[in-house]
Amino acid sequence: MDQLRDIAGIIARHAPGEGVSSTPIARVDLIRSSRPTKPMPTVYQPSLCLIAQGRKQGVLGDRTFIYEPAHYLIVGLDLPVVGHVIEASEDKPYLCVRLGFDPLALGQLVLDTPAPDARGDSSPSALGMSLCAAGPELLDAALRLLRLLDDPAGAPVLAPLAERELLYRLLTGPQGATMRQIATGRSYAARIARAVAWIKRHFDAPFSVERLAGEVGMSPSSLHAHFKAVTAMSPLQYQKQLRLQEARRLMLAESLDAATAGFRVGYDSPSQFSREYRRLFGAPPRSDVSRLREAPELLTVTA
Repeated sequence: MDQLRDIAGIIARHAPGEGVSSTPIARVDLIRSSRPTKPMPTVYQPSLCLIAQGRKQGVLGDRTFIYEPAHYLIVGLDLPVVGHVIEASEDKPYLCVRLGFDPLALGQLVLDTPAPDARGDSSPSALGMSLCAAGPELLDAALRLLRLLDDPAGAPVLAPLAERELLYRLLTGPQGATMRQIATGRSYAARIARAVAWIKRHFDAPFSVERLAGEVGMSPSSLHAHFKAVTAMSPLQYQKQLRLQEARRLMLAESLDAATAGFRVGYDSPSQFSREYRRLFGAPPRSDVSRLREAPELLTVTA
């Protein structure tokens, strides 16, 4: 497929190093990995990820996704995902482009784009992350956006137009209903997004499902059911992943010991913190942090 080959070539030229490379185009990042990586938990933010080369696995709760070339991933809200590159080499590295969603641009485009006839429109995916094959129109739009990396003079003027076309292809494609759901803030998914935002603000403090349900205007049973449908985990499991990832960041960035980091993110018991940390990251806190300091590139491949 010529489009995919050209997309991979542009990513390879503009992302010579391992991990995530920012670009002069707003919200566009390029991801490269020249080797398979170990499973690494991270938080995916609302975005489009288009895979050009290689393969990666992502696990959200009890759901597993395999990202392959010419497929795109849509993430509708902040989600803790455990991902790792499963196919990559020096000759054929894993290559991906990520476009973070601009809520204003997406919302305006929804207003300007008539909704398709309900009989021909698929229902939105309940899960906040979905994978789909990329058609030629979407690949064309992505290629036009990426070609602006070779046109720095024209990029400031043309990039918003290319981004708008790419969003339009998503809106009119197989995941169009999901994109409209993200943009309009309607349905249970929007309430779950508010619940996720509340947990992120209060992740280090105890809370009950009843308290969270009251914050977003849902019954506890409805919140629990819809939260799991969207995130593939319960609210308390979501909070736990955020706590452990923040503790890891504190140990890496601020050189805190495990007990202090655990206390900072809300754990009263060092043994419970160490046990749950090992369950998520596959190693005790001290060993995990030492491993990451020796191989920091493990932290950089996030999409």
